[in-house]
Amino acid sequence: MSRDSSSRRASYLATLGTRFLPFADAASPDLPLPRLLRLSLFQISVGMALVMLIGTLNRVMIVEMGVPAGLVSVMFALPLLAAPFRALIGFRSDHHRSELGWRRVPYLWMGTLLQFGGFAIMPFALLVLAGAGASASAPAWVGHLAAGFAFFLVGAGIHTTQTVGLALATDQAPVESHPRVVGLMYVMLLVGMMVSAFVFGELLSTYSPGRLIQVIQGTAVLTLVLNTIAMWKQEARSRERKPRAGVPDPSFAEAWQLFRRGDHALRRLWLIGLGTMAFAMEDVLIEPYGGEILGLSVSATTSLTATLALGGLLGFGYASRVLSRGADPMKIAGLGAFVGLPAFVCVMLAAPWQSPALFSTGILLIGVGGGLFGHGTLTATMNRAVPGQEGIALGAWGAVQASAAGLAMAMGGILRDVVASFGGSLSGYLSVYGLELLMLLVTLALLPPLLRRGPTPELARAKPGRSTETQG
Repeated sequence: MSRDSSSRRASYLATLGTRFLPFADAASPDLPLPRLLRLSLFQISVGMALVMLIGTLNRVMIVEMGVPAGLVSVMFALPLLAAPFRALIGFRSDHHRSELGWRRVPYLWMGTLLQFGGFAIMPFALLVLAGAGASASAPAWVGHLAAGFAFFLVGAGIHTTQTVGLALATDQAPVESHPRVVGLMYVMLLVGMMVSAFVFGELLSTYSPGRLIQVIQGTAVLTLVLNTIAMWKQEARSRERKPRAGVPDPSFAEAWQLFRRGDHALRRLWLIGLGTMAFAMEDVLIEPYGGEILGLSVSATTSLTATLALGGLLGFGYASRVLSRGADPMKIAGLGAFVGLPAFVCVMLAAPWQSPALFSTGILLIGVGGGLFGHGTLTATMNRAVPGQEGIALGAWGAVQASAAGLAMAMGGILRDVVASFGGSLSGYLSVYGLELLMLLVTLALLPPLLRRGPTPELARAKPGRSTETQG
């Protein structure tokens, strides 16, 4: 075989990743694809945590343990208390100084420990909540408090890990690749959700409290392992990041005012919040709806989370393709809201028709719409980030999205319980899905002022020099 033929074959093999893996073109000489994928492992652990919370535990607590849906929704919304601090966390990691010369790694490690700690105590909290064994004599509020604390720790860890991890990823890549790098990170989040949903579904195909505890404990250990591998030698250490006397850092208020002066920054955040609520209100109700109304098993309803993640992956993939060709990110967000309309109609019709297939189709379309909306709004936020404010920009986007999602989940569970107490379970679920349809219509009505007019704005941001950095 000639040398030219071998060279052509090697070149062809090298292009396979960028052809078949969404966002693989985000790799660069400074951040090759293997290192980028290793860094993305923190998103795998976040996806695994989300599936455990909203895809498995909510179904088990509501159906098998008999905990009221409103109480479960409030527990899942407890991370809402930490979500508004994502912007502050991003800002602190932008300007953090340590003796080791790191900015992001200390916060990434802190988030990892919070996730691990929450999952480590969660089995014991659930035992108390269920009144099992020696905890049977404990007051009910002890179980509620313990479970709520465990959920809060996991949620705080997710917010911290995700905000700082995404900022670290954008640090390593050229400025023009930032949207694609962040997109790849979210694709890996969806991959983690899909794989975890199938694995959890298989492990819990024969449900028992003991098996659930083993799965939760395994999730805690795997979180620690994945995040440690992800952050290992990723951030370059710099002497400029060590504490220096007499050199004040900008305050958060100053940084926030600078962010607010960006192009329609606050209007965009309001739109992100409303659209996110529209897509998230049913999150804690999908599996209970499938189990209670359609009679699906624990394994079958857990796999619905994988269907939702698959839809999100399709949405992100399509958004990446058209955005790389210069499409307006806010138009893509609007397309996501439009796709959500028939999605919720399918979910609502699945009950009177008793059609699991129609239900799964609706869930898939919800994932597609949410992926389009999330990628569009995230890209719009990143494209307008001020140099040196990547962390606060990602934090603001994440804070609004997470806060809106948490509030929506709490509202969804409470609304379901209130309406169900008057009109039955089915009426409770349908009232939530109907409200989400209305919110999507309002989102579409608010979108036009944010649409781009004229040519695509050019980004003129320079990457800080690395002359004083050493890999650590």
